[in-house]
Parts: sequence; structure tokens; C-alpha cells
Amino acid sequence: MFDILADTPEALGANAFVTFGEVMVRDTPADGERLERTRRVDVSLAGSEYSLAIALQRLGLSSSFITRVPDNPYGWQVRDIARSMGVNTEHFCWAPQTEPIGRFLYELGRTPRPGAGWYQRMHSAASKLGAGMVDWEQALAGCRLFHTSGISFGLARHSGYARNYLLEAFNEAMVARPTDCLVGLDYNYRSTLWGKQEALAVMTPILEEQVDILITSIVNIAGLYDIGIGQYSPQAIVNGDLGPVSDDDLQVFMRGLLQRFGLRLVALTLRYPDSFEQHRWESAAMDAEGHFYRSPAVRSITLLDRLGGGDAWNAGFYYGLLTETGAAAALQKGVLVGDAASCLKQTMMFDLPVVTREEVQALLASWEQGGGKRTVR
Repeated sequence: MFDILADTPEALGANAFVTFGEVMVRDTPADGERLERTRRVDVSLAGSEYSLAIALQRLGLSSSFITRVPDNPYGWQVRDIARSMGVNTEHFCWAPQTEPIGRFLYELGRTPRPGAGWYQRMHSAASKLGAGMVDWEQALAGCRLFHTSGISFGLARHSGYARNYLLEAFNEAMVARPTDCLVGLDYNYRSTLWGKQEALAVMTPILEEQVDILITSIVNIAGLYDIGIGQYSPQAIVNGDLGPVSDDDLQVFMRGLLQRFGLRLVALTLRYPDSFEQHRWESAAMDAEGHFYRSPAVRSITLLDRLGGGDAWNAGFYYGLLTETGAAAALQKGVLVGDAASCLKQTMMFDLPVVTREEVQALLASWEQGGGKRTVR
């Protein structure tokens, strides 16, 4: 087992990980009522890249987050919470106080009623983070890994813009990044932001030309690129009819993505929801040299709030890649730390991954002692 408490991530430098994207204010009923009935809500923050930067920082790896927020109390809250976690906010862009911050209205479900969410992200301050707003050479100085999410690029279409501001900013960052800086992308397709063809037109060239590390789910890839896995057709996967997948089938699927997009590495997360409160989780990663590692067992989670679980996994996975030498060992460490961080986060309310290195290490130790097997049915 890896001893992450013995790691010294400081050796990677003060700006090892950089990411950018939107932060939303999340409204969740505080009294168990439906949103249309409640008069009391818990206000929290949500956002894929934001959560990831916080999780990595809490694991000990220096992280920077870049966004555009209104110069009002909600924007200050985004900055202040990031700072309180140790995340660098030096390159925040400040919009006029009258511009909106994105919002996410969310109701927790209970079996058999699923959770439900509503975006209010049109014309948000972050959706207009464009070219010329960030000094990318300074922001990416010393960066080992730059990350973003497909959600960010969908905001332009969602808002009806003629320009994709965040894509323009991303392209600037690609020109300015250090030569040894890897680029990671969580596909994070959201049909509530844009349609399939619109997403493909933007995301496919990014994958082919810019991305080194792709993190995604089988469902996203099956639905968007019409790719099945083993005995499961793309439509069956989209419909939720994904059962046991062999290592061989998984490797064929991942190798196809590596070759199709010219990637260095592909990572997959697999979630098996048995009920709203009980899920099982595993993941896998494979690089272009053929190194492959899959979770040694499917892990059971009793959920409190699943949101942010994927972002916590991304953080643990990146932690393994950046702190371990040797390609095979880095994949193994990334998958194991990612699984532990994600499973812990999903037992906590709200999106932000308030997880510690000690908790991750303790869970890894308990898994090693308890063993387990990979079964999904």
C-alpha cells in the first residue's frame, strides 16, 4: 500500500496544479421540503474544477484556481473559501458587482425518488472569462498539470453566445503553458448545457490537439461517440444496462480512446447505483504504453451527497500521477487514492471535498486488510 502521509508534494513546486472554470452558488432545502415549498435553504458552493483544486490542496499538493466572479459577497465567498483551504486565488478575474454568479438549485432524493437539479448559469460572470483576462504565462509558471472540464466549454452554448469565451481563454493557456506541463480534461458532458453535436464539434478537436489525460465515464463516451464495450451496446450503456465488464473488454475500450484521440492516458470512473442511498464504485486507468490498473474491488458507499464525488476522485488520481515515479506505480496509486477520496467525499453533505490525507490513508489501510472482490451484480 502507498503511504501518502510520507509523500512530500512540496517538491513539485508552489504552482504544481492549475485549473479554471465556474463556481456556482448551490441552494439546497434545509428543512427537507421541496424547493418550491421551502423558505430555508443551505447555501454552499459547487463547481467541478473548484472542488478538484480544493481536494488536491487538502491532499498537500499546491493548487491554483482561476475563475471570473462578481465583485460582491458571493464572489468574495468563492475567493475566501478557496483561500481558507490554501488554494491560490491570485488570478481571479473580477466582474462588475451586478453580473450574476451561476446558481444550482438541488433537491436531495430518497429512494425511490431521485435527486433533482436545475441550472441557472446563463450569462454568469464565469461564462465570460475570455481572452486577455488572465496572464497565463504567470498563472502557469511552474505548472505540472493544467486541468479543465467539458462543462466550462458548454457554458457559451447554454448562454447563447456567438463566442466561446472560455475556449478562447483555454487556447491562450495552451500557448503559454510550460513545455513539460500536462493537460488533463474531465469530459463532463451535460446535456442541460448543450447538445451532442455541439459538444462533439468543440470537444473532439480539444481532445485530438491539446489533451494528454482524459478522465470520463463509459456512459459519456458511449452516448457521444457511439462506442460500446464488450457485450454492451452504446444504447444499452446509455439506458443504464451496464453490468459486469471484464478487464479485457475495459482495456479494448480504453486503448481505442488512446488511439483515437492520441492521448497519453485515459481514466474511467464506474458507478453502480443500487438505490439513491447505496452506490458501488470502481475506476480504472490505462496509458499509451499499455500500463493498466483497475480498482482491486468494487467499493460500497452509503451516500449522503454524491455531488463532487467525481471531482474528489480526479484529485486523488492526479495526486498519484504527480507524486509517484514510474508509470505503472503512478496509475495504481492514482486509482487507489482516487477511490478512497471519492468514497469519503460522498458520505459528506455538499460538493466541497473536506477530506484529509489521514482519512484517505486510513481507508486505504482498511481496504488492504479487508480485501474484497470486484462484483457488480
